Amino acid sequence: MTVTVTPVPEIRPIDRTEARALATTENGRTVELLRSLDAADWSKPTDCSDWDVRALSGHVLGAMEGFSSTGQLIHIMRAAKKAAGDGSFVDAMTAIQVRERADVTTNELLDRLAAAGPRSARFRARVPAPFRAAPMKQELNDGTTETWKMGYLLDTILTRDMWMHRVDVARATGRELVLTPDHDGRVVADAVGEWARRHGQPFRLQLTGPAGGAFTQGSGGDPIELDAVEFCRILSGRAAGTGLLAQEVPF
Repeated sequence: MTVTVTPVPEIRPIDRTEARALATTENGRTVELLRSLDAADWSKPTDCSDWDVRALSGHVLGAMEGFSSTGQLIHIMRAAKKAAGDGSFVDAMTAIQVRERADVTTNELLDRLAAAGPRSARFRARVPAPFRAAPMKQELNDGTTETWKMGYLLDTILTRDMWMHRVDVARATGRELVLTPDHDGRVVADAVGEWARRHGQPFRLQLTGPAGGAFTQGSGGDPIELDAVEFCRILSGRAAGTGLLAQEVPF
């Protein structure tokens, strides 16, 4: 069987139209997974050491609702800016999301997730250019600080984060992780492209599973083969990586 190998330069950036479609699908799959949980699942620990499934779901709801209307956006931006000080804006924002939804019942949380998912995908796609160009500061796992444009958060990080949290919940609860090449494969390929640009070294990468694919950059690089989901878990800091896999990618 012939394997199609994608050179990194051919991984096109996610534009606003595609970002909306990816967000819509990812938000929907996340809600479906959370609706499948039993009462005992909500207290199970996740790979996010500070959060069990319930706390993580509060963050997920906060991410959807916080980017679903102008009023919600202004609220979370002001609160996160005040709380962050000189620290990480995104970390402050997620802490507020969890805290503000800690007392929401499970049924209410699920209903609000179902309502907020489509609204969030639409709203993010319509945010005007001046706001999308606004800078924001984020601290990575290694302690370094980057400045992102808000458009990167809206189009890439929010969906990538939601996708990884769906992985977290599935791993914590033993639920099946729904993966398809068109959706999950695109999220993974986008992460591969950013990973490759960040380290700039040659490689040959074979990712297995429904979200996988074959990718290459330069010539003479060592071959790497592993499961596509595990690759993303490593890049996110949820599992240890060596060599080129030690290069962090924000999720």
